[in-house]
Amino acid sequence: MNGVRAVSFDFGNTLCAVSDEALRTVLLDAAERIAERSGPFALEDFITIWREEAGRQFAVNVPLGRENDLGERLVRVFARLRGMEAPPPPDEAASGADLVAWDDVAADALSNADEVDAGIRDYGEAFVARMPVDERAAPLLGRLYGRYRLAILSNWPLAWAIDAIAERAGWAPYLDTIVVSQRVGWVKPHRAIFDATASALGVRAQDLLHVGDDWAADVVGAKRAGALAAYLAARPEASPLPRSDRRAVRVAGSLRSARPADAPGRLAAGCSPRGPPRRVRRARGGAPGDGDDECGHRRLRDRPGGLRRGRPVVSAMRCHQDPGSRRPSGAARLVP
Repeated sequence: MNGVRAVSFDFGNTLCAVSDEALRTVLLDAAERIAERSGPFALEDFITIWREEAGRQFAVNVPLGRENDLGERLVRVFARLRGMEAPPPPDEAASGADLVAWDDVAADALSNADEVDAGIRDYGEAFVARMPVDERAAPLLGRLYGRYRLAILSNWPLAWAIDAIAERAGWAPYLDTIVVSQRVGWVKPHRAIFDATASALGVRAQDLLHVGDDWAADVVGAKRAGALAAYLAARPEASPLPRSDRRAVRVAGSLRSARPADAPGRLAAGCSPRGPPRRVRRARGGAPGDGDDECGHRRLRDRPGGLRRGRPVVSAMRCHQDPGSRRPSGAARLVP
């Protein structure tokens, strides 16, 4: 870990396990809230249509490097609940421009802006309230705080919900920034979102270690941006979040790997205690010193607290190299 000055963590299935069951609970809560205002409709119909339209958006937007638009999705969900026929489901072999497009003008006429905005708020509040967080994450961040600049770097369509979960979970005091694709305008693996993260942390890309569970988004993206990457192999058995096959994409060079016994020392070595993060203007709804900077990522003011003491928490990760490399991969553990 010599030379690493900052560590960024993916959100979904890295800091926070997003299982199918957990997201279904979120959708059920959101559907109940939305039905009170915009129903009546069957809650199961809402959940089924929401998931189908999410899959359609992923098929279109991931190849283009852009984030899904929840407003667009909810307009389409309302349109289908109110009788409009949807285009054919996306074929597994088709993507982007090859997909049959929605008639979004016609769909938009079946709902109004106020109920769409309220529905997005309902979904976000249900997500923040219902999504379980890993209790090991806060102690891990607490032990890394003070030696590394820390960030969340996430592909997510609702940035304020990630901010709110970071506050609820107790992560925010240890974070310098929260970078979310909705704010930046690009999703991982696009280089722009990694550059935005390095800029927000005040480091060069080569001084950043990114940790995530998606090979293409987190590992290939980080490496192509000039950063280091750690691949988190474990994830919920049933998760609705997309995940790429690491055998399908190679990256130049090998990623750093370590034997488990070496990882704690390597993580703690080679870094001087940091100074306080730069303060920026206050954003509406934020704490003094918080704000969104010119790149559109979230800055958090420095908060007291230092290292969190307590029982060590072990986060087991595998740091994989290029599948074509001859060097063996090792199981690396970050031990707070």
